Amino acid sequence: MKRLFVFCILVGFVAVGTACAAEPVLKTEDDKTFYALGNIMATQLGAFRMTPAELEVFKAGLSDGILKKTPLVDVDLYRAKIKPIADTRLAAAAVEEKKKGKAYLDTIAAKPGVKKTSSGLLMETVLEGTGKRPAAKDAVKVNYKGSLIDGKVFDASEKHGGPYGVTVDGEPPIIKCWNEARVLMKVGGKAKIYCPSELAYGDRPNGEIPAGAALIFDLELVEIVAPGKAPDKK
Repeated sequence: MKRLFVFCILVGFVAVGTACAAEPVLKTEDDKTFYALGNIMATQLGAFRMTPAELEVFKAGLSDGILKKTPLVDVDLYRAKIKPIADTRLAAAAVEEKKKGKAYLDTIAAKPGVKKTSSGLLMETVLEGTGKRPAAKDAVKVNYKGSLIDGKVFDASEKHGGPYGVTVDGEPPIIKCWNEARVLMKVGGKAKIYCPSELAYGDRPNGEIPAGAALIFDLELVEIVAPGKAPDKK
């Protein structure tokens, strides 16, 4: 069995093939659940940006650990090397993502009707509201849809049951571009905002959001919550 595995690894270095990793057949709900577990782990391990060959080595370590096999290396010795390699690859990924984000935001900034604030936030009014503007400390309710610059939607208020309550000092903490945009809108208004990474999640990944990513939000300011009253989070 080990010889077969080593052969698969060697093939992976030469060419990315599928002969040694057949597509799994998801017959039962448990099969689908374990597949989902692997997919979730992949999101959490995204910082490592593994090559196909490295992924096969990782899968071997995972398999040996689960099956209680004798490790092929001194795990305690190499444990200390995990974070440095993740940090190095994450930093490199953030640099690449920022370059892509800047190029994209430069094209958006040149569009008619897009306003740029001193912080670098780009804002495009879709519908001018008729209500009041929130004060700096006001809590509000918004409808939103968040997407990456490639168009992939990573979150939306409709997934959480409707308008989402936002407080300046609440949990989870509001990201900078939301905090800035909400006081520039009127109740009933809709806007599309474009956030450079420093106004979003910066150099840390967040779920499906890569490190260094520029983000796009479609926002609708639904209401201003009465002072002293915390908004519902849905």
